[in-house]
Amino acid sequence: MKNFKFISSLTLALLVTVSCEQEVIVAEPPVVVTPEPITGTKGSADFTKFIAIGNSFVAGVQGGALFTTGQENSLPAIMAKQFAVQGVGGGAFNQPNIGASLGYNLFVSPNPGTDNKVQGRLLLQNSATPDCATGLISPKPTAQKYAVGIVEAIPNPSVNPGFMYTGSKTALNNFAVPAITLGQTLITQTGNWANPNPAIGFSPFYARFASNPGTSTIISDANAAQGTFALVWIGLDDFFLYAAFGGDPTKAPLNSSGAFAGQYGALISSLLGANPNMKVVVGNFPDIFKMPHFTSIAYNPIPLDASSATQVAGGFAGYNAALDGLLANKAAFGISDALAAEIATRKVTFTASCTNKALISDETLTDLGSEFDKLQGAGAINASQRAALTPYQKVRQTTATDILPLGAGAVLGTLVGGNPTMINGVTVPLADQYVLIPSEITAINAAREAFNATIASTVTTNTTKMALADISSALATLVTNKATVLNGVTITPNINPPTGMYSEDGVHPNSRGYAFLSRVFIEAINAKFGATVPLTDVSLYSATALPIP
Repeated sequence: MKNFKFISSLTLALLVTVSCEQEVIVAEPPVVVTPEPITGTKGSADFTKFIAIGNSFVAGVQGGALFTTGQENSLPAIMAKQFAVQGVGGGAFNQPNIGASLGYNLFVSPNPGTDNKVQGRLLLQNSATPDCATGLISPKPTAQKYAVGIVEAIPNPSVNPGFMYTGSKTALNNFAVPAITLGQTLITQTGNWANPNPAIGFSPFYARFASNPGTSTIISDANAAQGTFALVWIGLDDFFLYAAFGGDPTKAPLNSSGAFAGQYGALISSLLGANPNMKVVVGNFPDIFKMPHFTSIAYNPIPLDASSATQVAGGFAGYNAALDGLLANKAAFGISDALAAEIATRKVTFTASCTNKALISDETLTDLGSEFDKLQGAGAINASQRAALTPYQKVRQTTATDILPLGAGAVLGTLVGGNPTMINGVTVPLADQYVLIPSEITAINAAREAFNATIASTVTTNTTKMALADISSALATLVTNKATVLNGVTITPNINPPTGMYSEDGVHPNSRGYAFLSRVFIEAINAKFGATVPLTDVSLYSATALPIP
């Protein structure tokens, strides 16, 4: 027993000794790991002076407006950062900064509104009205307003002197202008403050930085910059604006394929003629009808409760009865089989549901004015009833082949003149600018295909100097696949945070979306000119923000 106690005591002593003699830890300075610098090569291109020509997609528009943060993340500004890495040789990239936090909303009219507040960029904002189908409150793109008297975004120097760009115009690299067509890059009217008439091509967004307003042109200013490499992505608004305004040519005409070909050839010839050693990357145009701007609103978006549906349906009882009267007297009134078939499709129905079709004007329909006159002449309706039919001589309800642009959402269900019986899309047909009918959709798609063919042909003609970025295929693939993962982040072809690549207007990309497109352009550059410009890390750029209250 004593030996056991001795051994136990000795063991305890050893443990205590060891515990008191632990190795002293000496602090050492942290090892600093210097990351390898990002490098690339320029191939046969020269990125010393990079310039850009385009519309809002090149200027940096997001959420329907041109504002400072959006400009800082414009497509060419992102590309310029990649050109500036070691070995590629790119230099500074100067833009005509707008100096506005929210910018001026290009999709809202009138702006300022009746409250005298300038409306700027769109942000996702929670709606006060629950969704009819789900009962949930869904965020909607909403124009953010400046306080009354804040005019920093108004594109008029007499009201907002700060709108004019006062930096060095000779040092500019980005000559992109929001909401312009191809032809506007070639004419002096685009920057002429002496005659600020949009109908002849004037744009205050070019006039604000034009080197010589009324004399210079966008292409002449770009040529004067003496660039060594150029991004040219212009012409989308030659059909997009027409589509965004519902195919209303009084708002924005659709350019013809012949005019586009001549204007595109003139632009490229001028650019390459002024800079013989320049290399150029151009982009083609995607299918805009896959963009959220044209897919967000269903063709049957009208919600009605039972009481409202009964009231509205009763209001159209006389109109439907008139159509039935025409069909019943088809032979007597000389109505052809084709017209009879059309009349049968034009009856208006509303029910208690979330999916009523919208009432629209359709210029391709037969005007039933003369047919309604026959009803009156036959004594089937009186003069008062005939007058009530006049607004509905060329109307129908929407079908799945129609498209309602995003802008229609701000009009559907609103009152006309405050009259509770005059409801847009319900009792009052939507105006032409808020709906695209099949014939207009067909014309727009045909124009896009023709314009893309012109661009491809121009690149082939100048094969040693020009590269083609196939934006159409890149976005079509993203839509088909529904998502892609780059640099560890997921990108989807919608506006949904945090993955969507589109900004709140549903057509212009957000910063991450522009970064995604920059990779398509850089891949084309590398393939054509033997360069190894590093592809943009899209994770460094922000996506659409979460909804605000």
